[in-house]
This record gives sequence, structure tokens and C-alpha cells, in this order.
Amino acid sequence: MLTAIIDYESGNLHSAEKAFQRMATEVDGGEVVVTSDANVVAKADRLVLPGDGAFPACAAELRGHKGIYDAMVEAVETKGRPFLGICVGMQLMASRGHEYELTEGLGWIEGDVKRITPEDSSLKVPHMGWNNLVIDHPHALLDGIKSGDHTYFVHSYQFHVTKAEERLAHVDYGGDVTAIIGRDTMVGMQFHPEKSQDIGLRMIGNFLKWAP
Repeated sequence: MLTAIIDYESGNLHSAEKAFQRMATEVDGGEVVVTSDANVVAKADRLVLPGDGAFPACAAELRGHKGIYDAMVEAVETKGRPFLGICVGMQLMASRGHEYELTEGLGWIEGDVKRITPEDSSLKVPHMGWNNLVIDHPHALLDGIKSGDHTYFVHSYQFHVTKAEERLAHVDYGGDVTAIIGRDTMVGMQFHPEKSQDIGLRMIGNFLKWAP
């Protein structure tokens, strides 16, 4: 069993790599590698797409690595390999991003990524720090996770899903902010599981065991 964390030069991958490798050992989840090799992406059993920074820049970097991009799309869309997007990696699963300019996403989860606009003007953007999850729908990723468990966020833009059933969890930050999305063999987390202590590690372990 091989999990590939995709390196497309957009984000610090060291902490994610260590967290995934730790949980792979704990749950007998096989090998975890960080890779920019399209052949490794193509043969991997699971794929993880991280991302830090702005939506347009991350989208351009990902598509600019054509071999990786094509291998990832084929693995997810044709082969049905389990996929996890993290932070901007999750946002890229959307139909469109509205950060700075309108940018096409992967279109895997229908919806738009727009700037967070809290109803409470005292709440600052970016949404940064710990926040409590509210579970909307059960999922294998959430095994052992309950509403009230908290995870660590750093973001200024949020995913507005079109289909309510594809929002698995949210948090309250002057209104609902999507925290986890998913359908079929795809899931995404707006927060950083590798920075979310036991709760984040539990979700990583769940992903590594997930057999959709």
C-alpha cells in the first residue's frame, strides 16, 4: 500500500510527511512518500494534495506540473483512488476559486471558494487558530471524531459547496465555514490535520485505512 503526498512546489510538506508516516506505522497503512514523480503518483494507492498560499498560484503550479497533474486526475477520476486535499489542496477540488481572479478548479466537488466574510465584524480574517468541528454527515474519515472536537485553521477563503450532502463538517466563524468535504473516493480538509494534534492524527489514520 503506497500513499503519495504530491509535491508540486506549493507548501511546506515536512510536517505533513512526518504525520502521515507516523500514522501509517500505527495503523499498518503501508508506505508514505512525498513525490514529484508522475510515475509514483500513477501507481500510488492513495493520493494526498496539500497546498499553501493563493488559489490561483497553487492551481497554476499544479497544472504547470503536467505529468503529475495528468497522473493525479487519471488516478482519481478513472481509477477511483482515494484522494485527500488539505487546505488549498481541498479548495482546488472546487469548481472555481475567486481569490484575486476567477480561476478554474478541478471541479470534483461542485462549489465556489470565496473570501470569508464573518457576520461579526470583530472577527478577523484570516480565520486562524483552533475551532470546534460540527459534524454534518457521517463518513469513514470521521470515525472516532465528534462535534466539539477541534482542529487548527489558517485561511482567508472558504469553500461554499453547492450540494449540502458534500459538506461533511463545518465550524462557526461568524457563520458556517466549511471544514470537511467529500464524495465518492474524495475528501478534503480545510484545516491542517498535521497541526491538529490527536484529532488530526486520527483523521489521517482513518484516511490511510479508508477503503471506499
